[in-house]
Amino acid sequence: MTTKSAAAAARATVYGYPRQGPARELKKAIEGYWKGHVDADTLRATAAGLRRANWHELADAGIGEVPTGDFSFYDHVLDATVMVGAIPERHRPAVEADALDGYFAMARGTQDVAPLEMTKWFDTNYHYLVPELGPGTVFTADSTKQVAELEEALALGLPARPVLVGPVTYLLLAKPAPGVAAGFEPLTLLDRLLPVYAEVLADLREAGAEWVQLDEPALVQDRTPAELNAARRAYRDLGALTDRPKMLLASYFDRLGDALPVLAGAPVEGLALDFTEAAAANLDALAAIGGLPGKRLVAGVVNGRNIWVDDLEKSLATLGTLLGLADRVDVAASCSLLHVPVDAALERDIDPQILRWLAFARQKTAEIATLARALTQGTDTISAQLAANRADLASRTTSALTHDPHVRARAAAVKEADARRAQPYAERAAAQRGSLGLPLLPTTTIGSFPQTAELRTARAGLRAGRIDAAAYEERVRAEIQEVISFQEKAGIDVLVHGEPERNDMVQHFAEQLTGYLATQHGWVQSYGTRYVRPPILAGDISRPEPMTVRWTTYAQSLTGRPVKGMLTGPVTMLAWSFVRDDQPLADTARQVALALRDEVNDLEAAGTSVIQVDEPALRETLPLRAADRPAYLAWATEAFRLTTSGVRPDTQVHTHMCYAEFGDIVQAIDDLDADVISLEAARSHMQVARELAAHGYPREAGPGVYDIHSPRVPGVDEAAALLRKGLEAIPAERLWVNPDCGLKTRGWPETRASLENLVAAARTVRGELSAS
Repeated sequence: MTTKSAAAAARATVYGYPRQGPARELKKAIEGYWKGHVDADTLRATAAGLRRANWHELADAGIGEVPTGDFSFYDHVLDATVMVGAIPERHRPAVEADALDGYFAMARGTQDVAPLEMTKWFDTNYHYLVPELGPGTVFTADSTKQVAELEEALALGLPARPVLVGPVTYLLLAKPAPGVAAGFEPLTLLDRLLPVYAEVLADLREAGAEWVQLDEPALVQDRTPAELNAARRAYRDLGALTDRPKMLLASYFDRLGDALPVLAGAPVEGLALDFTEAAAANLDALAAIGGLPGKRLVAGVVNGRNIWVDDLEKSLATLGTLLGLADRVDVAASCSLLHVPVDAALERDIDPQILRWLAFARQKTAEIATLARALTQGTDTISAQLAANRADLASRTTSALTHDPHVRARAAAVKEADARRAQPYAERAAAQRGSLGLPLLPTTTIGSFPQTAELRTARAGLRAGRIDAAAYEERVRAEIQEVISFQEKAGIDVLVHGEPERNDMVQHFAEQLTGYLATQHGWVQSYGTRYVRPPILAGDISRPEPMTVRWTTYAQSLTGRPVKGMLTGPVTMLAWSFVRDDQPLADTARQVALALRDEVNDLEAAGTSVIQVDEPALRETLPLRAADRPAYLAWATEAFRLTTSGVRPDTQVHTHMCYAEFGDIVQAIDDLDADVISLEAARSHMQVARELAAHGYPREAGPGVYDIHSPRVPGVDEAAALLRKGLEAIPAERLWVNPDCGLKTRGWPETRASLENLVAAARTVRGELSAS
């Protein structure tokens, strides 16, 4: 392949590692701190222990340069906000009184102060806290966290590289602070921000940093000439500093396009680029500009976002090409390993033959180290690993799990008419008004209710064999009875059964569909202390039997009000799973949609008159480049319609989306042809309602008036004010009243109070409308 001397400098590295610990120790410590069971010193000690364990694990695996600063109590973008001193004015008193409590207040809010807005990190299922900036923002450097964590790693004798959110990405991710005049662009603050980054870089150099990584993933999106010029200017100025470490500019998740020559031409010492399939164009683009002579290239050839074993020979071929394009080539994952679980070896319930196909963070670090060793010492030194890898890949290709002839034939037979409701919306709306008889501004919730200690104990007891299925089901019945009773007393119009039988909105269905695998320890961070276990979509998908009909019909038997059937949509089933990469996503989505269509039809046949198919991931899966979006949106919206289009006109189809930027998919939301959509809107102050109105969205909508990701209880006046704001954009006859999202993560006391206030707000505004 290459001579040893040509690749002698090859080093294995990663950009970040899962934060939670193998048993989610960080989650437990933080939540214990919030409850007052753990003090600040114990929390900090737990975090320090997890960092040490991660670094030692990486070093023992052959990672020659460990990352620092990627660890976070809540979110790395919030850490960057603290680092540059961009604390919102409403949070300054809390931060000044106690930095840790103030940090969590920015993330979660308090009863009196709203948190920062939260949204998706590019096209992943990780959520970040959006910086709030304005013309009066004053930046001040605070490198305490970054320096301390670097010093921890260096004290262990490990080569370490601090990782920072880059200044351009930080500003491009930011939003104007509440009250700032329309039209303000945070990027105009770049000249004010760069001296702060210069100070942080100097602090890190003084602390012993040889290299610092600055992440600029925002540059893989379509950028204007002005934005590219800002990136050019930022790294011209930072590169010209004399009191700084070497700088490694990193980008990932897609191709860089026009931003590549900007970064390649910057006076910095290295670039870290994504060379996986999603960003394969980076290879040709790098060659076209003559490579990176005299610079370090960190090649992200191992996919940091999926859980499939790497094709080592394919990665080696890519690396072999790259060796001629840079002074030094190191090996890495394509992005931080934050997005994958910790260790596949912990999974005892997955068939060992299938387990061979999987690589979590620990396995990926081994792959990276293996590839680096091949570059440095030659491929002969990894011949055994290459042979085993070929066998693993072949096993997956020939498995019966990945090829079900019946499923494939059914998907191939789908016609365009199968994905269209038989009646136009106007006819459906009239039929639904007649059958449902709902009031103006109908109230509902999104689906899940708090999962009580008694329910969690029963679920754990069932898993451990301490109780039988009958005892567990009796607990589920009791939970549903309580949820239905509360909603009736509170005056909610369209009820839900509360989903007590569901551990997760994707996993619950995955466990009942063929082609999916469930993990026991495959936790990944969604936001803060919220961790999910994405199932693994490994094969062809079908539904052996009904999944939700039993508990939905039981709930309906307890009330005369409509109870929604609750399903997770096909795009979200893909986005919140680790999906097979051996066929187009559109083909997999169609298989899932057909399985869900069967469930929708069975719910309707059982008497369910309102069926909600959640698609919160429609926006997050949107390709980062505009040119790639039409094809995605075509198959994504078709998959939703294929799921829902087999029902009668008087069956009302709802969908739900949350915590994303919706403005650029309003047409796709329209194309779903759902009768009602509920969306997150509380933190964004009804922005999505205005976006729907600007588009001319013709159907019913419920922009949320209760931020469920905060423990605070919104008052009646607050919820009513949001409703009035919603009415400025959406006519009363088409406006619903609901929370932002499901209530699973909340406690019963705050849920009761918040929903009672929500209903009272709806009644108040109804009264105002009738009096006007």
